[in-house]
Amino acid sequence: MRKKWQLAKIASQEIKNSFPELPETILQLLFNRGIATQKKIDEFLNPDYSKDINDPYLFKDMEKAVARIYMAIDNDELIIVHGDYDADGVCASVILMSVLKNLGAKHLDIFLPDRDLDGYGINKNTVEIIAAAGAKLLISCDCGISNKEETELAQNKGIDVIITDHHSAPETLPKVCAIIHPKVPRENYPDKNLSGGGVAFKLMQALIKSPLARNHWQNKNIKLEAFEKWQLDLAAISSVADMIPLIGESRALTKYGLIVLNKTKRPGLKELIDIGGLNKNSSDKNAPLNLNARHIAFQLAPRINAAGRMKHANTAFQLLITEDKDEAKELAIELNANNKERQQITEKMTNEAIACIEETKQENNPIIFVMKENWPVGLIGLIASKLNNLYYKPVLVMTKKDEATHGSGRSIEEIDIMEKLVKLKKYFLKYGGHPRACGFTLKQTDEIFLNNFQKDMLELVKEDIKNKDITPLLTIDAEVILENVNWDLFDVLQKFEPFGENNPEPKFLASNITIANIEAVGNNGRHLKLLATQGGFKHYKFIGFCFGDEKVVGQNWRQVLKPRDTVDIIFEIGVNEWNGNRELQLKIVDLKKI
Repeated sequence: MRKKWQLAKIASQEIKNSFPELPETILQLLFNRGIATQKKIDEFLNPDYSKDINDPYLFKDMEKAVARIYMAIDNDELIIVHGDYDADGVCASVILMSVLKNLGAKHLDIFLPDRDLDGYGINKNTVEIIAAAGAKLLISCDCGISNKEETELAQNKGIDVIITDHHSAPETLPKVCAIIHPKVPRENYPDKNLSGGGVAFKLMQALIKSPLARNHWQNKNIKLEAFEKWQLDLAAISSVADMIPLIGESRALTKYGLIVLNKTKRPGLKELIDIGGLNKNSSDKNAPLNLNARHIAFQLAPRINAAGRMKHANTAFQLLITEDKDEAKELAIELNANNKERQQITEKMTNEAIACIEETKQENNPIIFVMKENWPVGLIGLIASKLNNLYYKPVLVMTKKDEATHGSGRSIEEIDIMEKLVKLKKYFLKYGGHPRACGFTLKQTDEIFLNNFQKDMLELVKEDIKNKDITPLLTIDAEVILENVNWDLFDVLQKFEPFGENNPEPKFLASNITIANIEAVGNNGRHLKLLATQGGFKHYKFIGFCFGDEKVVGQNWRQVLKPRDTVDIIFEIGVNEWNGNRELQLKIVDLKKI
């Protein structure tokens, strides 16, 4: 799909005069991200763990949660940590299980739902099982805020519930012992963008900051303060994996988390890093790593997520919590195999989904519906995401399995999909999510019910887009001359890492580029290498990932471009490393033939 290009407004001379010590490129990039005060600039460019990480007791229910947990530990009550099956939920669960174990919880267990059998969140069958086991305290991670009936059942059976979550909250909140959630009404916690793992990290912080912590601490090999810092690797993974806006406290957690990740002591993460080839640029496996948010997003998180998508999230949980190197290696191999299988099945499902869309002529509809029986429930969210990127419109992908219709949705910035689900809650057994991502299970599976649901959803989306321009917008940070793209500029850009939601990798425009050579690379020529000039003799190398794949970028640029063509290119600046060599890599984001 063609995108509308928009060059960011140039920072005013007044702003430039206010910060004369900052290079103009840095100032422009900060201005583009709405960062224009000294306090915000300092927080963004130089996060300080001692200043930018908020007091966990700012959560209104935190004292109640901590008191109830210590009471459970002291009374030897059975505590169940109920997580989620994605990378965010698994990381959150590992953080809480680790701190509870180290604080002396003797009766402690984990429950991660099966995506197909249990679905998202807490269900009543799970409550019955843990009640029969004698549980007295249930702590949710990355779920629970939409489970009013289920948590009520738990409390009726003598189980106190503490919810830690960050998903969209319903109008009526569960009445539980404590809710640790940054976005619920009357919650004054400063950072509203924490991931599920980030919220679990705050509860962990509060537990070890309590005056009771030192008398309970079991691990004599590590101090409380050091334990806190070593959990930051998981906080970083959860924030990046769940596409949390990397601003404010979440940015600080992720930035320091990446430092810890590059030094991680977890055998499971070490093996996952190794099997993913993320230390391949060094012949010494023990050499310092240089992992960034991109490595989490495209290498580590997909492998962690693969457990819950293909089999069960317990494998990922055990990988992250084990201290046994041999077990870690076996689990990393298993997750890597799961991920490869996931990639193959996802490609097949995506092709089937596109064929369905074309057959039903939905390309021009304001929302796309795809339904197929017996698709793996764990993969329909990935398909929704791929279709959402391809068509730039809301997508709901559904599958019928075991007498139930499961669905997953992805939306665009202009349309809040969760708002629509709330208005249509009469159709769902359960639902949850964010404005741009959701999951649900329909109450019925018959065709009439499904058609009515789709009709009502279509009408809501039609009404929402009446006065909106939903052409995808590609914002360009600055126009540059290619001869100024050098290592000095790259070093400037490193100050903006970690990149992610609300802080994308800077995008630059190079105009009037003449193509000297085109080369198709990768499997089936999916990627393009361009050699190009800009009004001179010096050649510059560009790489366009998937620019030879019409299903990914909307057209096959191999068939459009030829040498001596003139183009404008939007690109990002990265590094290509191989065999100890290192060169700047200009990665094509979009281009236009002039």
